[in-house]
Amino acid sequence: MRVVIISPQSQELWAIESGGAAGGGKSDALIGMATVAAFTFPGISIGYFRREFPDLEGPGGAIMRSKEILSGIASYHATQHRWTFPTKSILQFCHCKDENDVYGYKSQQFDIVLIDESTEFTRFQYRYLLTRNRATKKGIIPFMALATNPGGPGHGWFRDDFVDAGPFEQVNDVEVEPTVFEKHIFIPAKLSDNLILEKRDPGYRASLAAQSELIRRQLLEGDWDAYAGQYYPEFKRDIHVVKPFDIPEYWKRFRSLDYGLDTTACYWWAVDTHGKCFIYRELHEPNLNLSQAAKKILDMTPSDEKISYTVASPDLWNRRQETGKSGMEIMIQAGLTGLIKANNSRIPGWRALREYLTPYKDEQEIMTANLQIFSHCMNLIKCLPLLQHDETNPEDAADKPHNITHAPESIRYGVASRPQLTFVNNAKPRDTFIYRDNTEVNGYTGGEIPRSYIDW
Repeated sequence: MRVVIISPQSQELWAIESGGAAGGGKSDALIGMATVAAFTFPGISIGYFRREFPDLEGPGGAIMRSKEILSGIASYHATQHRWTFPTKSILQFCHCKDENDVYGYKSQQFDIVLIDESTEFTRFQYRYLLTRNRATKKGIIPFMALATNPGGPGHGWFRDDFVDAGPFEQVNDVEVEPTVFEKHIFIPAKLSDNLILEKRDPGYRASLAAQSELIRRQLLEGDWDAYAGQYYPEFKRDIHVVKPFDIPEYWKRFRSLDYGLDTTACYWWAVDTHGKCFIYRELHEPNLNLSQAAKKILDMTPSDEKISYTVASPDLWNRRQETGKSGMEIMIQAGLTGLIKANNSRIPGWRALREYLTPYKDEQEIMTANLQIFSHCMNLIKCLPLLQHDETNPEDAADKPHNITHAPESIRYGVASRPQLTFVNNAKPRDTFIYRDNTEVNGYTGGEIPRSYIDW
């Protein structure tokens, strides 16, 4: 169970979410949160929502569970589906089966709104219920808390508003409507958090582990990046996303760039002495012309940072009809030098990226991969797992929707600029490799681009 304490200083904190694996204690956390608040702020109203009422009162539902927790410390009114606390605070169980059922609460107000299995709700329902979230007593700061598992019809909006909002367990500013920002926090929950359930039913974990890969990743691992049609099911945040750290000066650095007027996606790479790649900086911004994009890249690169090369989308070498110059020439004139044309072979590039994403155990038996992403590169972390298979050629990745493809395309260029290597004699990762010309080496050197750019 995760307990969240809201301090009086958090006056702009609107929404909290605990989400992840099945059995992670999320429902208990909501009931516990309601209980603490009911005794702390006398007379407040708390609404506990599920999409359908049978989900509240059935076996394992919140009503039955609340009777186990609250009996003896509060009074339950069965006909009203309501707990009344000695402080006169109430906990009301509510439901919204149909889209328009939320209007049944238009005359009600709740100091705290709790939404269990929130991905069963539509975004419209979630946003409307937030209008019912206002203070009825002095001293209470209204907030909404949601709990859920991955999957369900609301998976997309939930992921946008919470999972991809920023680093986990930190308050993040989220643009919920154009120019309208709220403060959200996402708290991952795992089955291992619920020690009581693990002890009471040790077979539950095995039951989840026996499901299909998609269901297992969603319900056992609490993986928000798992969904049907995914091009890179290898991607897992707990393996590929790492906390930022100080990169040694002697590590190789380069950039990858996918330019489009709709979005410029540039990534800064560092390569350790074993060839593992770390993406440590991100530019993902729309509506930049070529000169502006070049200037932004330069501004984001410290003057003392040595960048070996910038591998860029091949269409930058095409001459623009309006100027007679190529995009590459315009960027060079703006000061961005060291540009090289990316290998644009799509399927080999995606395959190479898959190799970099494939997990393996390191020397300490810890799962890792040869591509690691710093946690503040939020757009890449969001877009890469959303990439889907092309409908006409399953070996290729879909090039739509465009708003999610620029970041993966940039990363494909970056990987294609690195050597394509094959492990020899089942050697441990990053030990002995063989080039396509059958030359054996230790570590990573060379590649598709001129050796002068990437030799150590």
